[in-house]
Amino acid sequence: MAQLAALLQHPRERGAIAANNRVTVAVEGRELSLSNLDKVLYPEAGFTKAQVVDYHSRIAPVLVPHLHDRPLTLKRYPNGVDGEAFYEKNCPSHRPPWFQTARVWSGQNNRYQDYCLVQDLPSLVWVANLASLELHTSLSRAPDLETPTALVFDLDPGPPADIVLCCQVALWLREELEGHKLQVVAKTSGSKGMQLYVPLNTPVNYEATKGSALALGQRLERAHPGSVVCTMEKAVRGGKVFIDWSQNDQHKTTVNVYSLRARPRPTVSTPLTWDEVEQCAREKDGRKVVFEAPQVLERVERLGDLFEPLVSLKQRLPKALLEEAAAAPIPRADPVARRAAWARRREHDKHA
Repeated sequence: MAQLAALLQHPRERGAIAANNRVTVAVEGRELSLSNLDKVLYPEAGFTKAQVVDYHSRIAPVLVPHLHDRPLTLKRYPNGVDGEAFYEKNCPSHRPPWFQTARVWSGQNNRYQDYCLVQDLPSLVWVANLASLELHTSLSRAPDLETPTALVFDLDPGPPADIVLCCQVALWLREELEGHKLQVVAKTSGSKGMQLYVPLNTPVNYEATKGSALALGQRLERAHPGSVVCTMEKAVRGGKVFIDWSQNDQHKTTVNVYSLRARPRPTVSTPLTWDEVEQCAREKDGRKVVFEAPQVLERVERLGDLFEPLVSLKQRLPKALLEEAAAAPIPRADPVARRAAWARRREHDKHA
């Protein structure tokens, strides 16, 4: 680890990069070949690939537990955030022989796909070396892919609304959830929105979590119609926060906590304290909840993993909430609407 850290901090000064821009390092007994470490991936910030890999190696103690056993969709930026990006669900065939994968059925492609599993530091460094700046994970852990470990609310502000209104909606949601005696944690998306997670880690299915998220979202929509919307139509979202309940789905992913985002600067999907959420809403200053990679490393050193309950806390959805969810049937999209939803999702992933 010391060798890796020293290399990543000053790759050129140490003469470590070979003529072919590759260097071999040992990470926890695994040999890894790193490439193009001096390539700038965030031009506005001058943030290089070496710094991307260094961030992942240093955040690993808190990040890996959240990635462990979760099928991972890579979002790769080989030429940096200003270049073309592509999603990669099938784990690259050139992965090391020790790299673990999870076989997942894809109804859209009518075949199984082998998703990457980041189980340890060497796996994470290997993924970072692919310039996979964004890490999008399932709410389930392999092999039990039909059981979500959390309920999620994806808060997406429609302009001119911003993360300040997201913070207010998050506070309203927390109040509703605490009324059901459920603990909830919050994080920024690292872009313009937020996500709230209710740790479960108990037997449950996606129908229950999706229905519960929809029921609570609709309750807030009725209470705050000028600020909250739960319907999928983009035309009605202006100036409001869309509570995306549909993320509670076996076949969808959400940006993982501590993931970098492909923004002009290396912002991170960052756990927040509820004091920070309240301050953002009260002072109407969204800048207070925007954090870049170096700041996140300092926060973790000072605050620890604010998202740790997502790994360890066991909660059950209460009967009253499940009954409310059953009374609010989940809308079933027709094939045309479903294709449109996929297109919206791709557009959402570009900006979320």
